[in-house]
Amino acid sequence: MTVMAERASSQLSVDMFERIAEFAAREDETVSFEFIDGRIGVRKVTNGSHGEIAMWLVFKCKQARPDLTLYTTNQGLKVEAYRRGRARPDALLAPVGYFNGRGDWAEPDGVLMAVEITSYDSDTHNRDRVEKPRAYAEAGIPVYLLIDRENLSVLVYTAPDLEDGYREIHTVRLGGKVTLPAPVGIELDTEELKQYVD
Repeated sequence: MTVMAERASSQLSVDMFERIAEFAAREDETVSFEFIDGRIGVRKVTNGSHGEIAMWLVFKCKQARPDLTLYTTNQGLKVEAYRRGRARPDALLAPVGYFNGRGDWAEPDGVLMAVEITSYDSDTHNRDRVEKPRAYAEAGIPVYLLIDRENLSVLVYTAPDLEDGYREIHTVRLGGKVTLPAPVGIELDTEELKQYVD
């Protein structure tokens, strides 16, 4: 992003961002935009391994908790303090039917977990490991699950705090078992995920 683009995005209102994102979605289905920390970010199309991880997680969540759905539909979410940010997580765990009629940018109140799967691009560190955890914690999402393909690990962020972000982070190497605590209440054996690391 150029310096001029960074300055322009820092002055954008949420309403203006939503109009830009809506226009872009109509013009090109291969990219979508996010607005976190006053900056516009671009989410690019993911590769097949990224999608396989998401589908593996959908199956595991539905098997353990049939009352919930792991949405992988590019659903927009209002995040950060005062809901001033806009994110499109790789997946969102919520009660069945939660997003019905909620529009492009839903309130996060009923979301139990946000999920990100790292991509192999230059902005992954800042986006998935710094900005997203803070934004999801400020929105009060109880659990943030980061599947970090680059570092061969799964991180579970819990105890969200408006000022400090997530106060607890539990890291497990790929291949180990990880517990997603209440309100999620699911245990995952991540051995299968090793095959999806590019």
